Amino acid sequence: MDRYDAIIIGAGHNGLVCAAYLAKNGQRVLVLEAAATAGGLGASREFHPGFRASIAHSVSHFSQAIADDLQLASFGFDPASDPIPTIGLGLDGNHIVIDGTKLLGAGSDDVAAYGRYCKSMHRFADVLKPFWLKTMPRIGSANFADLAAFGNIGLKLRRLGRKDMQEFLRVASLPARDLMDENFENEILKATLSWDGLLGAKMAPRSPNSAVLALLYRLSGEARGAHAIAAGGVNALISSLRGAAEAAGVRLRYNADVARILISESGDGLSATGVELRNGERVEADRVISSADPKTTFVNLVGVQYLDIGFTNRIRRLRCDGYVAKLHLALSELPLFDGLQQPDGRLIIAPDMDAIEFAFDDAKYGESPKNPVMEIVLPSLHDPSVAPDGQHVLSAHVMYVPLKLQGGWTDAARDQMCERTIDIIARYAPRIREQITGQEFLTPADIERQYRVTGGHWHHTEFAVDQMLMMRPTYGAAQYQTPVPGLFLCGAGSHPGGDLVGGAGHNAAQVILG
Repeated sequence: MDRYDAIIIGAGHNGLVCAAYLAKNGQRVLVLEAAATAGGLGASREFHPGFRASIAHSVSHFSQAIADDLQLASFGFDPASDPIPTIGLGLDGNHIVIDGTKLLGAGSDDVAAYGRYCKSMHRFADVLKPFWLKTMPRIGSANFADLAAFGNIGLKLRRLGRKDMQEFLRVASLPARDLMDENFENEILKATLSWDGLLGAKMAPRSPNSAVLALLYRLSGEARGAHAIAAGGVNALISSLRGAAEAAGVRLRYNADVARILISESGDGLSATGVELRNGERVEADRVISSADPKTTFVNLVGVQYLDIGFTNRIRRLRCDGYVAKLHLALSELPLFDGLQQPDGRLIIAPDMDAIEFAFDDAKYGESPKNPVMEIVLPSLHDPSVAPDGQHVLSAHVMYVPLKLQGGWTDAARDQMCERTIDIIARYAPRIREQITGQEFLTPADIERQYRVTGGHWHHTEFAVDQMLMMRPTYGAAQYQTPVPGLFLCGAGSHPGGDLVGGAGHNAAQVILG
């Protein structure tokens, strides 16, 4: 029987990053992926004959340091792709265009305020940036390295100066609505700027929990939160990570569904010694590293019989309900949006922050939003391979679609939500229905089932202040190590969190190698 230094469960981007680092440092690494391809939520798949899309449809803050370490450019990924503008759509054709630090379509007061806002937010994001690619210290630890890490955090804050440090702490705790109302007048601008603090989370503009921290997380990338679609789309990133891993010697197996993590019990206690696949095959390793979400890892793959009841309860209490649905449209031609010469950008449909709040309220009570808010891109403008010649793919993240719908997600309920979403898009692109040749609507429940992610949650568990930094996913597993010796975490449920960043895979590898 083959034996490996490390088995990694899941070939999502974090699993591939972790695998590549370990293999480059001489370890024998096997990656087991239940699906037929690598990539997880970034994997491209055919949703209509000849048309392809992925759940993640753009890249905003993938780590440049990781890209350089793994030489991803030599495998076809250009992390410095020109960013696309973010466009807040107005029904009257008067849109807000955010292109880096440039703001178009707003009044002079808002333009001036935006300059001040960028300067302040970028400075605050830079305070946090060094910690996204570091293991956060343990709370209550007397270990010198942990104490030094806490001291480094404090030093970064102090270097802001007293006034800015106080402002950072105040801003970081604000609801998104308060931050936007303090700075701007234009309602579309406020809704558009708040979007990246809310996307993928179970929060709304008035939620008093971490939206601004999520915004700072996304602003800390080299592109300052601007989104890009590289040549080859998101698939270019996944393909380069797979190439880097295989070049380093990683073995990848697909259609290899892990049924359980093998736990050995001896006089020295428990240890993870390998995995058993759904077909009964067993594979042994010195350590097992899971890029699956924490609930799947501990409850389904390890089993609560091997875990302390307090730890098990903390895992069960993790908030993992996804609130983002995915719409894919196959279009016969490029759609025209009123007021735009070409829809090449990240298009936000959220007329104001009340519209976001009302959609959240609907979902909070288990109802589909009556007026859904969403983010739209057309990946076919940058990656022609996703659609036949002259045709296009529209990809939309539809926010505040509940995981658990009152009455359940029937085919009729899903179709109704899909049509409602298309109706909203048609207000801005009147001919869109004539151009649709195929469509797909994935609820969070569909994403949970198809991608094996608890709750269909992008971040594996809510990106909130009590589930972040040195508490992510929870005490006892927040430094990539777990209560079971030989078992590690490397997925989005670990620090720093979700999105296509690679930080969790990088940090887990450093802990294991250290």
